[in-house]
Amino acid sequence: MDEEYDCVVLGTGLTECILSGLLSVDGKKVLHMDRNDYYGADCASLNLEQLYQHFGEEKPPEGMGKPRQWSVDLVPKFLMADGTLVKILLKTDVTRYLEFKSVEGSYVYRAKGNKVDKVPATPGEVFSSKLMGLWEKNSFKKFLQFVIDFDPSNPKTTKGVTDSMNTAEMLKKLKYSFNDSTVDFVGHAIALYQEADWLQRPGIETINRIKLYGDSLAHYGKSPYLYPLYGLGDLPQGFARLSAIYGGTYMLNKPIQEITYGEDGHVTGVKSEDEVAKTKAVIGDPSYFMDKVKKVGRVVRCICILKHPIPNTKDAASCQLIIPQNQVNRKSDIYISCVSSAHQVCPKGYYIALVASTVETDVPEKELEPGLGLLGEIEKKFYSVHDLYEPSNDSKKEGVFISKSYDASTHFQTICADVLRIYKEMTGGDVDLKPKKKEEGQ
Repeated sequence: MDEEYDCVVLGTGLTECILSGLLSVDGKKVLHMDRNDYYGADCASLNLEQLYQHFGEEKPPEGMGKPRQWSVDLVPKFLMADGTLVKILLKTDVTRYLEFKSVEGSYVYRAKGNKVDKVPATPGEVFSSKLMGLWEKNSFKKFLQFVIDFDPSNPKTTKGVTDSMNTAEMLKKLKYSFNDSTVDFVGHAIALYQEADWLQRPGIETINRIKLYGDSLAHYGKSPYLYPLYGLGDLPQGFARLSAIYGGTYMLNKPIQEITYGEDGHVTGVKSEDEVAKTKAVIGDPSYFMDKVKKVGRVVRCICILKHPIPNTKDAASCQLIIPQNQVNRKSDIYISCVSSAHQVCPKGYYIALVASTVETDVPEKELEPGLGLLGEIEKKFYSVHDLYEPSNDSKKEGVFISKSYDASTHFQTICADVLRIYKEMTGGDVDLKPKKKEEGQ
């Protein structure tokens, strides 16, 4: 360990492992350490006994199968089939270590009628949707077709939409009239915005978000999401293997004694067990740099064990369900994900659901009730509340690059954005997401 490295990475959460892999592929000499004796940090996957132990519970009751038949993600998230993380996986060949299966459905909740409906994201799906009346379906179909055809380099497809327009202005320009419920599911269940004021976001950004959803949906047809067999636990390890192939060094169960700095305030090394790894750049999750982060909120999650699919999802073995904030008089969306034996994460007959949201009150658990109420009978609940942190330091001056805490969403879009942010801050360039060219004979 008493060597010099281009970068030392602290923590084996998914964000850190992706960056470790990308930098190793770039030819950087990387040392990756974690104080824990397992991969994944806050996004680890646990077997049944580990899950009960993690939440301070007694051993699981008899009859739930062998503990190793379970792989429960503490922070489950789905991958967009055409999203950034999948492009990184393909670019780096980490897919060789993993097998993915599509998620069966994507749903949205409407307060009116207390209904759960499938999210329509293609013109063909619109007319079978129960989310809209006939007149609105015609208008929405035209809007989706506009999004599909939109090409900023071709004025014939833009219908006067410019870069300067926000989303509300864009919709007004296009003369598409949607009711509030339709606007909700477009913004929160298709474009996947978390902000309440997303209509003030650039119209071009909204178009690109809807395009991503539609392009991802086109891969498999049931939903735009993928999920790895056996859970997310192998994702960090997949990138760890990638890093090792390119010369990266991994050390688990390594307590961090000190981050050392020079007189100019720039990082010089990481001390562990009285050895110092010299470096000019350190990446880590917030828990390693509590003096360099700011608290920006809290997230509440409830992992639920079920013996049935989520009601009103056509018995989907896996699905995502989003409750837009306005539908339940909140400032934050409520996210629900569900997986089962179809993804090899639990024995047949069981389902693992997660309900999560950003905390808004002094009683976080109560805030999840609208989501929990959609699950039907619940066999077991595991609640957790975590603080959310963002970096507050000057990363370029210090050479310390800190990831953000994992938010309440049940998809990887925000994590991917964080990876791209840190990579650019550290290297000065963007991640090359172009597919690798196959060599002759491959």
